Amino acid sequence: MFEQMTEKQARDEILEMTKAYCEKYHNQKKPYEKGDRIPYASRVYDSEEMVNLVDSSLEFWLTAGRYTKEFEKEFAAYLGIKYCSLVNSGSSANLLAFMALTSPLLGDRQILPQDEVITVAAGFPTTVAPMIQYGAVPVFVDVTIPQYNIDPKLLESAVSEKTKAVMLAHTLGNPFDLKAVRDFCKKHNLWLIEDNCDALGSRYMIDGEEKLTGTIGDIGTSSFYPPHHMTMGEGGAVYTANPLLHKIVQSMRDWGRDCVCAPGQDNLCGHRFDRQYGELPVGYDHKYVYSHFGYNLKATDMQAAVGCAQIRKFPKFVERRIHNFEYLKNALKGTEDKLILPEACENSAPSWFGFLITCREGVDRNQLVQKVEAQGVQTRMLFAGNLTKHPCFDQMRERGTGYRIASSLQNTDRILSDTFWIGVYPGMTDEMLDAMAGAIREALA
Repeated sequence: MFEQMTEKQARDEILEMTKAYCEKYHNQKKPYEKGDRIPYASRVYDSEEMVNLVDSSLEFWLTAGRYTKEFEKEFAAYLGIKYCSLVNSGSSANLLAFMALTSPLLGDRQILPQDEVITVAAGFPTTVAPMIQYGAVPVFVDVTIPQYNIDPKLLESAVSEKTKAVMLAHTLGNPFDLKAVRDFCKKHNLWLIEDNCDALGSRYMIDGEEKLTGTIGDIGTSSFYPPHHMTMGEGGAVYTANPLLHKIVQSMRDWGRDCVCAPGQDNLCGHRFDRQYGELPVGYDHKYVYSHFGYNLKATDMQAAVGCAQIRKFPKFVERRIHNFEYLKNALKGTEDKLILPEACENSAPSWFGFLITCREGVDRNQLVQKVEAQGVQTRMLFAGNLTKHPCFDQMRERGTGYRIASSLQNTDRILSDTFWIGVYPGMTDEMLDAMAGAIREALA
């Protein structure tokens, strides 16, 4: 069919067919019916994402390319921050954000093995994993209920002469007390990494200005895994306003090299063969000079192509998440004698990732969850609950080294035993929200 077509005509024909295919076979979703399974999260997309994906595949550049540049530019503009680096996952984003702070370019603020980083145990393991893998020491502090974020009153008791940074996630979209944590970091000259993977679109009022979470600390991270606020399948981002940190992030993302040329680009600086680095011979090819021990954490251009379509829909996704959260909270009024319902951090406007629930005394979390699941409602724990009690900590626990617990983790353990959450993703209808609230009420009864 392409014999008489130019390449552009053939490409346009393929993309038109892709759009029609998606609209017929992907976007014809049946309305919710009682008893249907309600997942905690799901992708929300239309033909725009699929057309972008096929467009990128036809170009067959595969690694980072024009869609990557477009996404990084648009995402940075949305966040209102200068520098954004696309990576292959949110976990890689956390790894890269932390490892950037281990660069020798940071002088006496460089994180070294055995230095300490304040964090919490009630969260996802990849916030903490980079510290342990590098040889830094995570220092665990308790959280509050029903905000499920770090208790800032405990920060001073956690700091030591070895403390170099604070790395925390905004739990399920609910910002932690950014003013208290930021002021603490400034007082002690500590780095602040915001794990923003579950909170994209959340806002916080600080210094008289409303800012997006992830942009208030030194470095922010995002995840674009399918359940998250927007998706490109796998994918993540690291962002900062600090040009030196951005330089380090770019180097470590791209094998640790000193060169800033994009894939397929040569001699951007004009000095590829006439300079001397370290103990290398003069004129050694700058494309193969390494200033850091880095990784290859780049995303593909096909992932970025999906992200470019998603980011245009993203503000509507946030609106729907906020609506769904408020709808659920209203639908569960009257259950507060048996359940603790979530509350937003003061001075914040969360872009909720989920709806956290803690069972009061006398309500068995496991029984409640099983009854709710039997009604077709998917549930999740607050990730690790208490990470220090997982098998990955067994050897460190036995040795008594590798981490430090700075305060009683009483609320963290409460979360481990009594807390679960349900979804509020933007594809949920009011009928689905009613069904979830009804399943919980029925299970309590």
